[in-house]
Amino acid sequence: MPKISAVFSDVGGVLLTNGWDRGQRARMVNQLGLDGADFEDRHHMVSAALDAGQITLDQYLDRTVFYRPRPFTKDQVRNFMYAQSAALPGSLALMARIAASQRVFLATLNNESRELNLHRIETFGLRQYFPVFFTSCYLGVSKPHLEIYRMALDLSQRQADECVFIDDRPLNLEAASQLGLHTLQFRSAEQLENDLHQLGLEF
Repeated sequence: MPKISAVFSDVGGVLLTNGWDRGQRARMVNQLGLDGADFEDRHHMVSAALDAGQITLDQYLDRTVFYRPRPFTKDQVRNFMYAQSAALPGSLALMARIAASQRVFLATLNNESRELNLHRIETFGLRQYFPVFFTSCYLGVSKPHLEIYRMALDLSQRQADECVFIDDRPLNLEAASQLGLHTLQFRSAEQLENDLHQLGLEF
């Protein structure tokens, strides 16, 4: 097996909580007294464009919430969204050790809107670990489409069999494995560390 030279990691569900998942949206709907079915329908119609960087967060909010007057502001909604993010136990400490070893190239490979992605990068200091962010909002394509994995390989100038992709969702892993990347499903930082060692990664 070729030596592992690159690790691509998801962010939501591996390093941090998910950025804007169904449960987080439901909490906002309840807190603000929105029509949940209407909001979810509007969300699903525009979420792909948001993640692909085709619309801004302001435009997303205009189409999902502020298409009519509300007794609250966009800033309140935006701040609620940002406040949903938290670090998962042990994950950032593990990435810090891998980065400090300088044995592999590290990059994120995640689906996220531009504004939320930047907020999470800055709030959780992700630039300390990752020199590159292969995020859907920058690349214009999202997981599990094969093109996003091809772009990560091309832009990092790596062969698939020397790369590891970490994600918590099986479908995203299945797509990466079709291109020949090693894949690891995240369940805990301890499990991930053991799995990386099994692939020959020392840090």
